[in-house]
Amino acid sequence: MNSFSYFCSTKIEMGMGISKQIPEILKSLEVGNAILLVSDPGVVKAGLVEPIKENLQSQGFNVSLYDSISQNPRDTECIAGAKIFKEENIQAVVAIGGGSAMDTGKAIALLGPNGGTPTDYADGKRQYENIAPIICVPTTAGTGSEVTRSSVITEAETHRKMTLKHASLRPMMAILDPELTFSVPPSVTAATGVDALVHAIEGYTCKVSNPISQALGAKAMETIVASLQTAFENGSDEKARFNMLKGSLLAGLCFGSADVAAVHCLAEALGGLYDTPHGIANSVFLPYVLKFNAEENTKMHADLSRYMGFAKDSDSDQLAVEKLISGIETFTAALNIPKLKDLGYVNETDFPRIVELAVQNGSTPSNVRTVTESDYMNILENAYKG
Repeated sequence: MNSFSYFCSTKIEMGMGISKQIPEILKSLEVGNAILLVSDPGVVKAGLVEPIKENLQSQGFNVSLYDSISQNPRDTECIAGAKIFKEENIQAVVAIGGGSAMDTGKAIALLGPNGGTPTDYADGKRQYENIAPIICVPTTAGTGSEVTRSSVITEAETHRKMTLKHASLRPMMAILDPELTFSVPPSVTAATGVDALVHAIEGYTCKVSNPISQALGAKAMETIVASLQTAFENGSDEKARFNMLKGSLLAGLCFGSADVAAVHCLAEALGGLYDTPHGIANSVFLPYVLKFNAEENTKMHADLSRYMGFAKDSDSDQLAVEKLISGIETFTAALNIPKLKDLGYVNETDFPRIVELAVQNGSTPSNVRTVTESDYMNILENAYKG
C-alpha cells in the first residue's frame, strides 16, 4: 500500500455567464483595488477582455492590461509584464485566456513582487514567496492551468521550456464561464481539447499519480472524448462547451497534484523549437508514447481505452490496448489535427536537440515506463514516419 497526498487550494466557480460577476467576486476575495489583466492579442481581439475590463472599472477598480504574449509565452514577456506590475503598484493579477495567458499571469504574480527572471525560479536560484493573488478566467477548454501549481515558460535565448512549479502558484480563484469559449475557432477547440485529454491520460498514468488524481482523470477522459467532436463541429453547442470546460478542469485537477510525462516532454521540446501550438504538439506524439508505455503496462492502458469508450469491458486487455491506439488516431484525425511530418517545418536534423530537451524535462522521470534518450529518438522517428 502506497501513501499519497492531494492538495488544491483554488476555489472554483463555474457557470454560464459567471464572468459578469468578476467585480463582486474580487471584492469578496479582498485582493485590492489595483488589478492587472493579463491576456493575449487573440483573446483581446475576440472581444472577451474589454467587457470584463469595463465592468471592473465601473465598480471602482483601477485596471491595467498586459497582452503582449506569444502562444508559447517567453521569459522576456513575463519580465515585461512584471515591470508593469511594479510601475502600476498592482495588487492582484486576473489572467483571461488560454494556457499562455494563465501561465504568464502566474509568472508575473511571482516576478512582480519579488524580481528576478523565470529562469531564476525554474533553476532553484530564488525562492517562491510573496506571490500576488492570482485569479484565472480560462477562455479555452484545454490547459487546466486555472487549478494547477505550474507555469510553463519558454526561455527565449535557448528555446528551453521551463516549468515553474510551486503550491503557491495555484490561483486563488478559478472562474469558469463556458460562454467565453463559444467564439473559440474549431482548430483551437481541437488542439486545446486534445491537450486536456493528454493531461488526464498522463496525470492518471504517471509514476507520481494517486487515487484522487486517477478518479478525476478517468472522468475527464470520459467527458472529453464524449464532447470534443461536438464542440469542434458546433462551437455554439452549450452542452458540449460546458462539458469540455468541465473536462479540462477535471484534467487540470488530475495532473495538478501528480505530473505529466513523456508526451508533454516531447511536445514542450517541439514547441520550444518551432513554436508549435501545445495541443497539436501533444497530439502528434500521443499514440506513439501510448504504444511505448502500453508494452510494459497493458492493464493500465486497457483501462484508459475503456474509460474513453474505445474498448468494451468484455474486450481482452490486449485488444483494448489495440483499440486505444487506433481510437486515438481516429479521434485526432477527425479533429483535423495533422501528423508530425505534415506540419511542414520539422527538420530531421533537429531530432537530437528535440530529444535532448525532452530528456532534460523534469517530467521525464514521471513517465510510467522508464524512457531513455534512445527511446525518445525511436518515438520521435516513428511519429515522423506516421
